[in-house]
Amino acid sequence: MISFYLNGKFHEIADLNPNTTVLEYLRLHERQSDTKEGCASGDCGACTVMAQPLLTNGNETANPTPFYTLNSCITLLSLMDGHHLMTAAYLADNPENHPERASLHPAQQAMVDCHGSQCGFCTPGFVMSLASVYENYRLQKVKDATTDELSYDDIVASISGNLCRCTGYRPIIEAGLAMADIGQQRDTAKAAQKDFTLALATDAMANRKTADPLHTNIITPALTHGSQKLFIPQTIDELNQVLAANPKATIWAGGTDLGLSVTQHFIDHDVIIQLSAIDELKSWSLNDGEKSVVPISTKSLVLGAGMSYKKMLPVLEQYFPEFAALFERIASPQIRNMGTIGGNIANASPIGDLPPILLALDAQVHLRHCDTDRNSDESPAYYTDETLPLSEFFLDYKKTKLRAGSYVVAIHIPLLQDNQHLFIHKISKRYEDDISACLLAARLDISVDGMTIENVKFGLGGMAAIPLLATKSQQALIGQPLTVASFEKAAQMLPMDVSPMTDVRASREYRMHVVQRLLIKCGKQLVAEVQTISA
Repeated sequence: MISFYLNGKFHEIADLNPNTTVLEYLRLHERQSDTKEGCASGDCGACTVMAQPLLTNGNETANPTPFYTLNSCITLLSLMDGHHLMTAAYLADNPENHPERASLHPAQQAMVDCHGSQCGFCTPGFVMSLASVYENYRLQKVKDATTDELSYDDIVASISGNLCRCTGYRPIIEAGLAMADIGQQRDTAKAAQKDFTLALATDAMANRKTADPLHTNIITPALTHGSQKLFIPQTIDELNQVLAANPKATIWAGGTDLGLSVTQHFIDHDVIIQLSAIDELKSWSLNDGEKSVVPISTKSLVLGAGMSYKKMLPVLEQYFPEFAALFERIASPQIRNMGTIGGNIANASPIGDLPPILLALDAQVHLRHCDTDRNSDESPAYYTDETLPLSEFFLDYKKTKLRAGSYVVAIHIPLLQDNQHLFIHKISKRYEDDISACLLAARLDISVDGMTIENVKFGLGGMAAIPLLATKSQQALIGQPLTVASFEKAAQMLPMDVSPMTDVRASREYRMHVVQRLLIKCGKQLVAEVQTISA
């Protein structure tokens, strides 16, 4: 059974097709048509809704969790288990359900005042994105009265996953900037503002989890519909057990790409194992390199495979700031709130943004293989672990070292040393909310005197059937003097490493030319950095 709140009302569901998305449930089951379907692929943002994870200790108002947005068209409803799900119709304070007596949410009122809607189809999605950033601003303001006001960049970032084709973005951005003033005016006038963090009766959720047979050899599905099942294991041990019993199940983390198998390819998955409740997969740590499964000479950052982009960002800002800087260009806030590092790797897309960077950083991937043939009373979910360089993980287009009953546990990333420099360049048609045409990540190691290139790793995305390293270009640079000319020679070796394809995003000639120029650009950036340090 899954349980959640929808616009303030408690829902419990046990019999439902596990492939049901949030949008399908809203429009077809609940007949709530305020949330729109545009692209059905998580690109346009028309279906954006807002959610808030609920605590089960009755302390929601004392320490509320942040709000976040998601694309309801590709998000399974089961991922809302333990959440409060909100749509545009819920934002206004309208107890009498009368259009002329409603007190609009500041995001809605600002859109009206600033003429931010024309045809109106995308408007609910924009409103939810704006409402989310506004409500999180209010939460932060309660904690710290000196919190900075919402800026132009804050508003642009919040709506970067919403597309508008008729109104234009200027009035929508103006509406976003006007929200705080509207809220302040209401506070000054002591006008009531709707509180979305009201304590909700979450005892039912807590009781259900307590009552689940967690310590037995049988893990019951959260949703069933005929022969279809969806499991939500609460721990890694439960995951091992369920996967051993259902090795051909579809493993579902955020589903930001897998969701398209339902909405675009109309696949009805028989058994789904959802990873959202497993805290062990959403944690991170620093490991001594010598104690790693595959020993390395330096400390490594270990990221749980279930960490979302949003949760990874502050960690990467601390240890890999160049990596973190790319995040604003990866997909959209809605996708980054749901998508995970493990999913991006396991998906094995040749245009995924993370694998080329992880390849350049010599990352290792920790896999677990659950085996039903070797179960025993002592070990009800037998498994073997395997940690290997990420460069050995990708085999062919959409083929990896994963097999039936396998999943990604964590990613190990060696920390950069003082002589190592990281550069990342992504090329896409749009600056944000777009897929890479090609991506180059370069890790460049230089000698102590800054005169010689000691080691190189070039991670390539969008250049072949799999993310890969440009080994011949790398070899051409090792031991060479740190000059732009050395990088120009290495760029000439790139056609020996890859033969890119032509598709709707770019021609093979364009990809080759651009990445060669980016490789040279990395050389110029490194030379400039070294000169600055030496000065």
